[in-house]
Amino acid sequence: MAVVSTPATLERAVPVMDNAEVLRIRNDFPVLNQLVNGQPLVYLDSGATSQNPMSVIEAEQEFYEQRNAAVHRGAHHLAVEATEVFEDARQTIADFIGADYAETIWTSNATEGLNLLSYALSNAGLWAAQGRGDEALRGLALKPGDEIVVTEMEHHANLIPWQELAFRTGATLRYIPIEDNGSLRMEQAAAIIGRRTKVLAFTQASNVLGIINPVRELTALGHAAGALVVLDACQSAPHLPLDVKELDVDFAVFSGHKMLAPTGIGVLYGRQELMDILPPFLTGGSMITTVTMERAEYLPAPQRFEAGTQRISQAVALAAAANYLTETGLDRIHRWEAELGQRMVEGLESIPGIRVLGPAAGKDRIGLAAFDVEGVHAHDVGQFLDSRGIAVRVGHHCAQPLHRRLGLTATTRASAYLYNTTDDVDRFLEAVAGVRAYFRA
Repeated sequence: MAVVSTPATLERAVPVMDNAEVLRIRNDFPVLNQLVNGQPLVYLDSGATSQNPMSVIEAEQEFYEQRNAAVHRGAHHLAVEATEVFEDARQTIADFIGADYAETIWTSNATEGLNLLSYALSNAGLWAAQGRGDEALRGLALKPGDEIVVTEMEHHANLIPWQELAFRTGATLRYIPIEDNGSLRMEQAAAIIGRRTKVLAFTQASNVLGIINPVRELTALGHAAGALVVLDACQSAPHLPLDVKELDVDFAVFSGHKMLAPTGIGVLYGRQELMDILPPFLTGGSMITTVTMERAEYLPAPQRFEAGTQRISQAVALAAAANYLTETGLDRIHRWEAELGQRMVEGLESIPGIRVLGPAAGKDRIGLAAFDVEGVHAHDVGQFLDSRGIAVRVGHHCAQPLHRRLGLTATTRASAYLYNTTDDVDRFLEAVAGVRAYFRA
């Protein structure tokens, strides 16, 4: 994975994106060419859901027009073609994240991937208690006295599944606290992650703070303790070059709808030696070798975790999205978004009564900024911006503990992507500057 840096320190050999190129890119996204409340749409909510280029829309449409059939279940022509494009899509995504083909598992989204993993670990304990599996599987079972470690900044999707796993197994959930600026207290992380830690789960980039966490340092701490390391890559896979093998994580998840693909498709990466021994989460057709009336034997990964009819067209579209990002260049996308992110933070910090969460201007961050407007509720801010054609996210962003730690209940979040221009950011900042006066705060 490339070193994550501010625009000034990124490798200068990477061709620079500019507004002219971004305007050409925008033409690939039909939804962006519309008026909202009489004004050109400024879409700054890609951290929640990104928009789709025509190549992605056409890839899914072409599947339904030419190849729609169940995969792995038929010998007829359409079934064979559907299976081929479905598995080709898996290889494309494996290459996109630096994984092997069999380590790439389709899910509905990252939330399902994390729940799949947490329940598989639960089932490891059940199987071990019943004498199923080998010594390696028994080593994955959690029990009272074991610990699961997360961070204080996690999205609920990377917190609640681990809370429930702790409840089911008797393990203890602990968390790494943050500083006031959002950075992890790494000296406490080194003290918290220890011989009792069985799982360490953390986000690569915060969906609220915009901060980019030290993945390699955290992974090294986890592996030194013998823990499994789980990476939430929802806010990084769409924006940064991602190589799961280089990062040395054991598992990673991300969602297609945040990286130009449709909803309903996500990915769980898992080391093959781990996925082949973990018990499945969902059971049924397509993931078995032999079934009797008494028991079943299961296929290795990835099919082991893909029961039932799969998300075929969505997987094909996700592969098209990955190709679009690869062709544009993730290094270039990150550099452009980092510039937009700095422009947002600098502008917000210059407006009286605005508190920006996360790193201050000039510090590393993804192209995202969450902020509080003194005296005005986040929902009112969002509606004010919408009246001016600017789409942002409001609320706690599925991170209530983080907001509580920072003394807030809700914030407004603007998140940029490869189709946003500096003019988009400037229109956003101009509108934010008028919020307090409008509400007489």
